[in-house]
Amino acid sequence: MGKRIIVSISSDIGLALAKDWLAAGHEVIGTYRSASPELDEISDLGATLVRADLADGASVTLACNELLGICNDWDTVVIAPGLQDPVSMFAECDFGEWASSIAVNFTAPLQILHALFPLRNEPQKNETSVVFFAGGGTNNATVRYSAYTIAKIASIKICELLDAEIEDMKFTIIGPGWVKTKIHESTLAAKERAGDNYEKTLQKLDSDECVPIGQVVKCVNWVIATPRNAVGGRNISLVYDDWGNPELDRKLSKDPDMYKLRRRGNDVLLRAVPISGKSETA
Repeated sequence: MGKRIIVSISSDIGLALAKDWLAAGHEVIGTYRSASPELDEISDLGATLVRADLADGASVTLACNELLGICNDWDTVVIAPGLQDPVSMFAECDFGEWASSIAVNFTAPLQILHALFPLRNEPQKNETSVVFFAGGGTNNATVRYSAYTIAKIASIKICELLDAEIEDMKFTIIGPGWVKTKIHESTLAAKERAGDNYEKTLQKLDSDECVPIGQVVKCVNWVIATPRNAVGGRNISLVYDDWGNPELDRKLSKDPDMYKLRRRGNDVLLRAVPISGKSETA
């Protein structure tokens, strides 16, 4: 069995993954911000917990130092934090809160991942996996969620960059869709600052349209088990992509640009002669 690390094990998805992996016999280590009965439960099941307030740089550094002593030979890291705050128009929000959201969703988890790189399981490093989670905004503008969106878009790109830089590891990011988790509490607390998103969130959470958290666990396990040439550097949509289908694996293996951030319309109205730094004569 492997050694698996969950950054923000206290998230609902983190807790679900921890329970699944502990039941399967894996060693599970996770970071958390605040104690809770749910954390007590997975601790009793065998999880090792390390406190890390991702909004506090000093706390993150202390957590990295603690993880260095217990995370030798890990094979999987899941980056699971998700914070929608501040839910507000960018020009109207508190910038300190905005920057803190970027830290929680992006830079602090990367600091932990960076510290963990030297500790990966060397004999099995070609099988090591790092899994991120995406959010909205890839194909539209998610108004009132600029910090969250920017952090998640950056996560999509860092996933591709790391996969290109580190050829003996696998980096994948999953867009889970609407899942009934604590992340939506920010929108519900914001009320009128959330605009139409407040009512939309209430309706969505009250419907049967949300993705079961068990499907998120299943998708993460599929990514871990799937070869790098199929899922490495990719942004997988849990809701819309036919993951688990061998035909999709074949298509992904043949197309290095599929399911990655790319500029659209590159073949529209091209210049006959591209502009360059060279001087041009009439």
